[in-house]
Amino acid sequence: MQRREFITIVGGAAAWPFSARAQQQAKAPIIGFLGASTASAGNRWATALVQRLRELGWTEGQTIAIEYRWTDGQNERVPALAAEFVRLKVRVIVTYGNTVAAAIKPTVSPIPVVFAAAGDPVGTGLVASLARPGGNVTGLSIQQTDLAGKRLGILRELFPNLHTLAILANAGSPNAVLEMDEADAAARRLGLAVVRSEVRKIADFAPAFDAMKGRVEAVYVCSDPLITTNRLSINTLALGVRLPTMHGFREFAEAGGLMSYGPNFPDLFRRAAEYVDKILRGADPADLPVEQPTKFDLVINLTTAKALGLTIPEPFLLRANEVIE
Repeated sequence: MQRREFITIVGGAAAWPFSARAQQQAKAPIIGFLGASTASAGNRWATALVQRLRELGWTEGQTIAIEYRWTDGQNERVPALAAEFVRLKVRVIVTYGNTVAAAIKPTVSPIPVVFAAAGDPVGTGLVASLARPGGNVTGLSIQQTDLAGKRLGILRELFPNLHTLAILANAGSPNAVLEMDEADAAARRLGLAVVRSEVRKIADFAPAFDAMKGRVEAVYVCSDPLITTNRLSINTLALGVRLPTMHGFREFAEAGGLMSYGPNFPDLFRRAAEYVDKILRGADPADLPVEQPTKFDLVINLTTAKALGLTIPEPFLLRANEVIE
């Protein structure tokens, strides 16, 4: 055998596995990740999803591909991003937030959609029921409206002399409106007067807080992508008018809010990965029940408390899952 022939044979044998792997990667299922806020807000959650997928046997860039898209809190971008996923022929889409999940549902059907966090999926019509969601959408509920009373109980415990509460919500978000209604009812059961503050765009935030000044003693902030995307601005405005805030999840407290109580979002995204795993292995999303959170966090921002001149009692701090200093 001539040397050139030998090199060709050996080279071909060595190259074959790389070619085979390239073909395998080309056929790897594509997951579409549609972030309802910004990359900076959602990267931690996406990382939790990817880590759990890896534990379940799916490695990004090898056995799966992931296409990331972000709305930056602009819901009007959702249809175009959903259409892009359709063109890419993704096998499943992961998202969060009722408004985004509802917006992509008709556009991408029958592509399965897994929502890692939806406030009230039944109440907003996202699924038929928790036990049998039906259609192409399933995932995890964050009990957003159910937890409103719990959050207000914590707020009242910290501020026993609280009399008047502002409730801030995006009036363009059906789920935020549901949460506002529930928070309003819960506040009135506690004997609190309520000032409802509705916003629809960024320009509404400053006037909303100006209107609260001197009228209320605390603010309950309803979560949705618009509010989440602009959480730093909201907390800065609240601090400017010397108002403590209560939020639905830890990222708000990390961005300067006084405190938050709600589901642990990285945990929810890890569990969303399990839905993706089942769907990629052939499960029908219509038959996968919507699950509820099992891990909740109370987070207190002590730096914000000090800036507001507040002293948080030691027993209260000891109950917190995390104290930010």
